[in-house]
Amino acid sequence: MTFATAIRSWWFEVDRIYDRGLISGVLAKMSDNRDLVIKFYRAFDRGDFEIVRNMMSENFAAHLVGISATLDRDEFIEFGSKFRQAFPDVCHQFDRSICEDDKVVTSGIFTGTHLGNFQGLPATGQSLSVAVMHVDRISDGKIVEHWGQGDQAGMMQQLGIVPLPGIALFYRAIRQQLGLNK
Repeated sequence: MTFATAIRSWWFEVDRIYDRGLISGVLAKMSDNRDLVIKFYRAFDRGDFEIVRNMMSENFAAHLVGISATLDRDEFIEFGSKFRQAFPDVCHQFDRSICEDDKVVTSGIFTGTHLGNFQGLPATGQSLSVAVMHVDRISDGKIVEHWGQGDQAGMMQQLGIVPLPGIALFYRAIRQQLGLNK
């Protein structure tokens, strides 16, 4: 078989698969998954946790940075509800979403104003803008698994819990690196 014959044969196979709708079906499913995930975060932002619950499978599992235990659906909704009480004007703004197979990756920023108790910290009135990244796995039109990560250090600095390092700290670090602290 010549190279040209092999390429022609390969193209015929691609056309056959496309004509049967297999490729367009995969692309449509990925688009549906992306739409589901975006609607999920919009419902979360509105505080519509009944819609959020309906978009999650019964065996939902959430893995969040900073929380060692996996959260089930009810625990995740409770966590989300408490988080939204602390930041009632929460808004996820995604600048990127990537779909592959059964997963949707979203990245962007979370904004909100700290107007309620947050993990024992009384309201500060501080506005936040925190980088976030999520991976959600979809099965049978429901979110089955969630991985979430946010810039927790940046969030704590913006809330005034963790101070930004001052110039004196940088000065000492540079002196130490140069071996000048004796």
